Amino acid sequence: MNSEITYNPLLDRLPPHLKQFMKPQDYEQYTPINQAVWRYVMRKNVDFLSKVAHESYLEGLEKTGISTDDIPSMYGMNRILKEIGWAAVAVDGFIPPNAFMEFQAYKVLVIASDIRQLESIEYTPAPDIIHEGAGHAPIIESPDYAEYLRRFGEIGAKAISSAHDIEMYEAIRELSILKEATCFDSAQQPTLNKQIEEAEKLVETLQNKEVVPSEIALIRNLHWWTVEYGLVGTLENPKIYGAGLLSSIGESAWCLKEEVKKIPYSIDAAYQDFDITKPQPQLYVTPDFAYLQEVLEEFANTMAVRKGGWRGLNKLIESKQLGTIELSTGLQISGVFSEMIKNEDNEVVFFKTEGPTALSHREKEVIGHGIKAHKHGFSSPLGKLKGINLAIENMGPRDLQAYNFYDGKEIAFEFESGITVKGLNVTGIRNLRGELMLIQFTECTVTYKNEVLFSPEMGDFDMAVGKEIVSAFTGAADYLSFPITQKPSDIKTIKVEISESEKELHKMYLSVREIRENKSIKEPLQKIFITLKEEYPSDWLLALEIYELTKDEQVLDYMEQLKVAKPKVAHLIDNGLSLIG
Repeated sequence: MNSEITYNPLLDRLPPHLKQFMKPQDYEQYTPINQAVWRYVMRKNVDFLSKVAHESYLEGLEKTGISTDDIPSMYGMNRILKEIGWAAVAVDGFIPPNAFMEFQAYKVLVIASDIRQLESIEYTPAPDIIHEGAGHAPIIESPDYAEYLRRFGEIGAKAISSAHDIEMYEAIRELSILKEATCFDSAQQPTLNKQIEEAEKLVETLQNKEVVPSEIALIRNLHWWTVEYGLVGTLENPKIYGAGLLSSIGESAWCLKEEVKKIPYSIDAAYQDFDITKPQPQLYVTPDFAYLQEVLEEFANTMAVRKGGWRGLNKLIESKQLGTIELSTGLQISGVFSEMIKNEDNEVVFFKTEGPTALSHREKEVIGHGIKAHKHGFSSPLGKLKGINLAIENMGPRDLQAYNFYDGKEIAFEFESGITVKGLNVTGIRNLRGELMLIQFTECTVTYKNEVLFSPEMGDFDMAVGKEIVSAFTGAADYLSFPITQKPSDIKTIKVEISESEKELHKMYLSVREIRENKSIKEPLQKIFITLKEEYPSDWLLALEIYELTKDEQVLDYMEQLKVAKPKVAHLIDNGLSLIG
């Protein structure tokens, strides 16, 4: 088993909290049936999509080293992707949305290395190498689209999520894994069916729960209606570019029919929910890839990362997760925010975190102000001082002296909000513009309307300097400030155990593959076909591969019988026959 992760220089830039999601591809895991599934889907897709996909699709397949005959290796993909400034990593199924988007920000494609079962050949709710490798990878050959992906990742990684989002992610991940699992032991099937039913109920319950959509939920909608299920061109003649459509032989044909409503793409797509387990009733059409960035920027202007203020801080408080606010001085406070006080103009005049907190500037931790220094939390007033038109951050040395801001001197002052600070001024830290962004006090008391917000027994008081909160976003400003808290899900992809009978079927698939590739012939095709009919009457794909090589009327007649006996796969057989001609 290959336990190494394929190298690409871009991977060196990834932070530890992203690297933990990476795993070796383990190419040996792919069975001959897996290879046959890949080949069937890709041949059908290339045949159909060459007519209906965006022009960069076929060029991208070639440039990213993706073959129609073989499941791509991460080594080959990375070797070629680095020539266009991208990389790829293998992961186990769905990973958290923020992590997925942050990978994109680093120009790294996330590829679920598992592949769908034959029973799910048309569509699977679980991410797999067909979806990721043959769907996402080819379109990045378009520079405009590649930049959209990178920029989307950069913005999406800052989106604030909620506890509901985390529940939803775990529920969908579990359902997708269960739906893609296959029981070769019929005695286990009822148990699996019950697990799927329970997982579907949980997803439905969470989907129907009335919650205010978080930023990550809204931007995930934009991602779904563009990166996953997007169309480009005109409403009358759109082309496919979304990976979910490019990788689904069922939906790629269905999506272009009149039954599927086509809507001009706009920011409204952020407020259109989706159901990952069903075909989409409507799709959005962008005139070109450049327009995607326009809408993305329009949405980004509504986010806390750009707006800041009390709403941004409130989103962080409600998320109960690690987040960061940035003040007008550039000082960044990262922690779990728990409280805020607003004035009558809805301006934040005081904030507080609980538990380990770190202070940073320009995404680098301020020396001496990591989580060890602020292990019990951090709090500070904000705003202007009462009776003084000049904010502290705008005061020069003479201004500070005029208002008695001397190092080593007792000082007492009041903010416009009514918050008072009294203590011994020890020292200050300035930003690159020379503005004070942090002042340290000892023996300090902070009060507001008869309430003590900070007292001397709580230790030294570090007061953040800033008129206002200019930005709020998820995660830490400096990712090295905190130990990794978000771990890969405990719900792992189910590895199918292959029975002895299935092993024999795999050998037959391998023999046919070797014959097609002009390698050593282990068994004549006629003998394989007879065994297939007698021992594996439900398998249709191998019969199709045998017919491709023999054009034997007996095999064709057998497939016609299969179409009657198994009507659900009749169209799949017809699709395969149309490729053979």
